[in-house]
Amino acid sequence: MRKEIEDKANALKAFLEEHNCKDVEVMDLADCSWTDCFVIGTVTSVGHLRGVVHQIWDKIIELGLTVNNRHKTPGEDGWELIDCGDIVIHLMSPDLREFYSLEKLWKASSPANEN
Repeated sequence: MRKEIEDKANALKAFLEEHNCKDVEVMDLADCSWTDCFVIGTVTSVGHLRGVVHQIWDKIIELGLTVNNRHKTPGEDGWELIDCGDIVIHLMSPDLREFYSLEKLWKASSPANEN
């Protein structure tokens, strides 16, 4: 992952941790994907999700990222995906994060893990 993208992803990780997201992880996908990385965090409720999504826009602008998708209101399903091109942010409820296991799915598809 490029240093500039890594720094921005880590800034987003710190922001999410400051806003009480749990188990925030930055996944380097530069060698196996259409994006450089995922930033994944767990929210505690739909209300928490809405609050974090509402506040993260200022951070995204501050970091000079462009959002390729934007929803007026975060979904009721407990998962918000914010596509910033080089960085894709996933904010997920604990149940959805466990069910979809993005970390396991993408690590398993990494070229480094192929035989």
